[in-house]
This record gives sequence, C-alpha cells and structure tokens, in this order.
Amino acid sequence: MRIRTTVLAALAALALTSALPAAPAAASGAPAADPGRPGDIVASAPTAFRTRPGGPTAAKAWHITYRSTTATGRPDVVSGTVLVPDDGKQGPRPLLTWGIGAVGLADDCAVSGRFPQGTSSEAQLIDLALRRGWAVAVTDYEGLGTPDDHTYTVGRSEGHAVLDAARAAQRLPEAGLSPAAPVGIMGYSQGGQAAGWAAELHASYAPELRLKGTVAGGVPADLPTTLEYNDGGPGAGLALMALTGQDAAFPALRLDSYLNDRGRGYADFMKRNCLSLSTIGGLFQHRSEVTVRDPLASPAWQLALRGSFLGTRTPDHPVYLYQGVVDELIPYRVGAALRDRWCARGVPVEWKDYPLDHVTTAVTGIPTALEWMAGRLADEPTRGNCAA
Repeated sequence: MRIRTTVLAALAALALTSALPAAPAAASGAPAADPGRPGDIVASAPTAFRTRPGGPTAAKAWHITYRSTTATGRPDVVSGTVLVPDDGKQGPRPLLTWGIGAVGLADDCAVSGRFPQGTSSEAQLIDLALRRGWAVAVTDYEGLGTPDDHTYTVGRSEGHAVLDAARAAQRLPEAGLSPAAPVGIMGYSQGGQAAGWAAELHASYAPELRLKGTVAGGVPADLPTTLEYNDGGPGAGLALMALTGQDAAFPALRLDSYLNDRGRGYADFMKRNCLSLSTIGGLFQHRSEVTVRDPLASPAWQLALRGSFLGTRTPDHPVYLYQGVVDELIPYRVGAALRDRWCARGVPVEWKDYPLDHVTTAVTGIPTALEWMAGRLADEPTRGNCAA
C-alpha cells in the first residue's frame, strides 16, 4: 500500500510541477466550486445508436457528460453514451460499462459522436450486448469530446471514467436503471486496459456498484514492454500516441523536448486525426527516428509508465481475460503475465487464448466473452482456470 501511495503521489507531483502555468479548474471542464460526486450527470440529451450508416437499432440512447477523476485525483468532466434496449421490458436490467478500443486523439474521434453516424467499428459488438437485454454505458475517456487532450493509455484515468460511466447511467432518470442491478465491465485493447483498471479500482473507488465480473481482452497491461514491442512495427504510431497520452496526463514529462521536428509533426498530426490515419502515419517507424533522446530511458517517464501497470491490485470479483497468440500490437506474454499476477493474488481468472491477431481476436472472442459475462450477471459460480 505504501508503494502504491508513493507512486501516485509522485505522479501527482509530475503533473503539478509542470513548467507550464496551471490552468484554472474550469478550463478542464470541472467547476471550481461544488465539483459534485464522481458519476454525477452534468448534461444529457437524446442521441442515436447505429451499427452502420442509416441503420437503426432497437435502442434508446443518450449523450451524457458526467463527473469523473483524473489520474492525479483532480475532478474532471467526461462524455459518453448510455444505451438501453428498446424492448418494452420493465424493471431492473443488468448494466455493462464498456471500455472502447482506441479511436484516436482528436475530439471528433469520440465514439459518442460516431454512434449516431453508424461509423463506430465497435458498435456491432456493443449491439450484441443490447440484444441480450442489457443496458450499456460507453465512456469517451478523459479529453475526447471534452476540453483538454486525451490521456490515451493512462490506466487510472481510464478506470475512473469506466466506473463513473456506470454511476452516471444509473443516475440518468430517463434510462430507468436501478443501482441495485448487477454491473459488468467489458473492454478490449485500450478498452481492455480501461476494464482492467476499473476492475482493480472498484473496491476503493466505486464499491457501491454491484460489480459481478470483468471481461478484458488484448490488454496493454505493461506499457514499457508493449512500447518496445511496437518500436519499428505496425503499431509504432500507436506507441507515439501512447506517449502523447501520458504527456497529456503529466505535462511535466515534456514530451516535446524529447521529439525532433519530425516527431513533433507526427504528434501534432495525431492530435488532429483519428486512429486509421494516425496508425498509417506512424507505420513501422522507430522511436529513434522521431526523438532526440529516448523518453523510455528517463526516470520520470519510467515512473509515469509504471503508474499504468496492471496486476499490483486485486480485483474483488471474477475476471475473464483473452488474448491473441500472434497479436501484432499487444505481446502475448504481456497478457499471460497479467493472468499470472492476478491468479497469484487469488482472483478467479478465466483465461482464453486464440491463435489469431489483434483485431481478429476481438471479433472472434466476443461471443464467448459475452456468454461468460451472462453467467456472472446471473450469479452463476465460477472458479476460473488459474490452476489449469
């Protein structure tokens, strides 16, 4: 506990000792007075949920902004979407809080803006949960669709946003959701990191949520290892996005001072574009090509990246983990090591791997993951397969 507290304090100090002048609280979307509770609704409005352009779905949808907490403990405001099946059912229904996979750094990448257009690649997976009669809360994460930059891959911020999305969904009167209903967490890739962090933070941050299980797939649980794995590879652009996200959370890291002109150009391009262009823009480049010195060699950067490491806390509920054996973005050993760390802590982990790449595993693995979640929401027992 003392080590975790020390790391968090050091990360807070990183953010607070930035050479840049401190912005007023209101600039981050959080009022200076009466910040409210995490999960409180700031604003809501009806929206639409489509799995393809022009294709309606049987779901009611609301765009929300809600209160949450940054990685350093400051109040902030995050946007998201609450989805409820339009099936005529009355009474309590389960709620999933869904960590979306990477979409990019620009505000117009936020999935809450993509749902009405039918251009979210993950909407069809979410629709499978809605078809089971479950409500779904989907966060945009810190800094996507709201002021400030997106803190991509900053685990604690993501975990807060996922848990507070569930709170917000339960506090949205129009949604008709009960705080006594069972809750599940799901996410893949960046969403898997967010789901894992939400699982670890639940007991201390949002214990009132009746959390029954977490599904996390393709989890970047160890950022330094994942960044090295992607150096010069197909995920090199994502690696630079990750450094940009950490810098957004902890400005004292001063990423700009590590980048050369080419690197600064790439980082600026990524802040103005979404995932596909950002990935193509950084394809197969080495970190050494865009930096004047390696941030991963810096103690400050090592501390910040270590702050998003998963497996040092014990989820208080069962977890389902899945991973592609030939995942080209998240090393298989990173997912397997997270399984081992949680198993060693006594967590009932159900582990499943697929002989597939990153995206194919996400699509192939979702039916089994949803079936596992259905068992947890129904209070069926599970022992996991840690001993297998």
